[in-house]
Amino acid sequence: MTTKPLPLTPELQAYLVAHGSPPDEIIRDLAEETRAVLPAHAEMQVAPEQAAFLTFLTRLLGARQAVEVGTFTGLSSLAIARGMPEDGRLTCFDISEEFTGIARSYWQRAGVADRIELRIGPAAETLRDLPHERHLDFAFIDADKVGYPLYWAELVPRMRVGGVIAVDNTLRAGRVLAPRDEADRAIAAFNDEVLADVRVDAVLLPLADGVTLARVR
Repeated sequence: MTTKPLPLTPELQAYLVAHGSPPDEIIRDLAEETRAVLPAHAEMQVAPEQAAFLTFLTRLLGARQAVEVGTFTGLSSLAIARGMPEDGRLTCFDISEEFTGIARSYWQRAGVADRIELRIGPAAETLRDLPHERHLDFAFIDADKVGYPLYWAELVPRMRVGGVIAVDNTLRAGRVLAPRDEADRAIAAFNDEVLADVRVDAVLLPLADGVTLARVR
């Protein structure tokens, strides 16, 4: 038993992925197409273990109303939708028709397209069109880092009591300790904001590039 952090080597990372729910053919094909078609942007895709975690978490919460900010080619939204019941509703916000065009094809292939609504436009504006009551069970934020406080401000008041917000990239490859650019500084400031927010209980997990989980009180 130790309280020291465990160094995650590539070999241990592979072991970790292999001993969770494995990605199926659809997820493998989506990841491969993203790398082939968008090599310069492929790192924006969530890690395989994150996809499994999102499905697990969404199913655990019994989420029926969910939001995703930042869809890219659709791996995270596919994972979330798979954790929802057939009458669940996931609303995705993104600015790219090109990236989400790939997502749409895989939602259809996975049989979850009827659970997902895609809204194209700046999320800081389009999120305001959501109902104002506390109706959301789950939200996932994985978009432009400078915009995180804006998305947080729109989502927290719309979460039900006990609802969960998951936020990606909150460790910035460790650069939150010594920010190098605007995105790093934005995330470091956002992490402090979440910590100080009395409306939530939060933990920051060392999953992939850091995932913050916040349960709304």
